[in-house]
Amino acid sequence: MKKVRITVLKTTFDAELAREYGAPGLGPCPMMREGDVFLADYAKPAGLCDEAWKAVYQYVFALAHGAGEGLFYYGDWIRRPGVAVVSCNDGLRPVIMKLEATDEPSTIDYTPVKREGCGGCQSCGSCAGSSAD
Repeated sequence: MKKVRITVLKTTFDAELAREYGAPGLGPCPMMREGDVFLADYAKPAGLCDEAWKAVYQYVFALAHGAGEGLFYYGDWIRRPGVAVVSCNDGLRPVIMKLEATDEPSTIDYTPVKREGCGGCQSCGSCAGSSAD
């Protein structure tokens, strides 16, 4: 698995919709700024908005696992391999992000939890990722 670079391209704000539906004083996203860069793989990077991660993690996962070798959606969306342009799901102030596959290897930086007496996922079949039937 490789890391994926997330770059904030643009923060937007729909003033017309915000006047009709937004809370008083609502403005552009307060969490992310144009030019912010994050590296991601299997987990949300520190500092990235939770809602933005929910909207983009499927693309990150696909790119991290090699989908960047071809074009997304049969080449009728993005013309560059290894790139996706996506947005968060905030309808009043969406943030537009570019996702790029990198050659930087991903590493697991946590210790997996083992159950008492666990011999690993191949032994009992109850762990996620088990191939036991």
